[in-house]
Amino acid sequence: MAETIDIQLKKGVLGLCVLALLARNESYSYEIASTLSDAIGMGEGTIYPLMRRMQSDGWVETRLVESSSGPSRKYYRLTQAGHDALAAQATEWRGFARAVDALLDAASSETQEG
Repeated sequence: MAETIDIQLKKGVLGLCVLALLARNESYSYEIASTLSDAIGMGEGTIYPLMRRMQSDGWVETRLVESSSGPSRKYYRLTQAGHDALAAQATEWRGFARAVDALLDAASSETQEG
C-alpha cells in the first residue's frame, strides 16, 4: 500500500516540480527527467506526456537546438502562463504541506504521550 501512495504522490506533484525546474532555466526533456529521477525517483517515461500537455496548455514554449552529439534537442521554457501556474500551484502545495505537517505533528505528539 505504501508504494501506491508514494507513486501517486509523486505523480501528483510532478507537474509542479517541472514548472519549478523550468523557472530556474530552460531545459530539454531528458535533462528534466534525469534531474527528477535523482530528486524524487520519477522515471523518464512520465515526463514526455506531461511536457506535451504543458505545451498544449500554453505553460511552456519550445525551441530546437542543434546538438553535436546527436539529433537536435527540444528545449522547454516557461511562458507567462507557466509562471502564473507555478505561482498558483506553489501556493496550493505549501498550504497542503502545512496541513499534512500539522496532522503528522499531532499524531507524533499523541504517540509520544500514549
